[in-house]
Amino acid sequence: MSSSTDHGHGSSRIYIWVWLWLVALTAVEIVLAFQALSVTVMLLLLISLSLVKAGLIISYFMHLKHETRGLKWSLIPPMVIVIVLMFGFFPDSLRILNLMP
Repeated sequence: MSSSTDHGHGSSRIYIWVWLWLVALTAVEIVLAFQALSVTVMLLLLISLSLVKAGLIISYFMHLKHETRGLKWSLIPPMVIVIVLMFGFFPDSLRILNLMP
């Protein structure tokens, strides 16, 4: 007899815990927005927290935690490419700060 977690469908308890973690991480992001940190540190912290949140959402709410390795590896390279491209555009976004009066 197989349990309900074999097919990626856990109890609602795990989803509540994941949701609470997402709420807590969002609260940390909001608190960070009001701190007097440098732009670079702020961006790195917010992007790191967002990646953790995205990982939780993808794993639990999109049910990819229990998928095969092939599907996971078909999703990871595009994500890495997007992150690398984002870092390519960061210098332009920081340049805009110097243009403000």
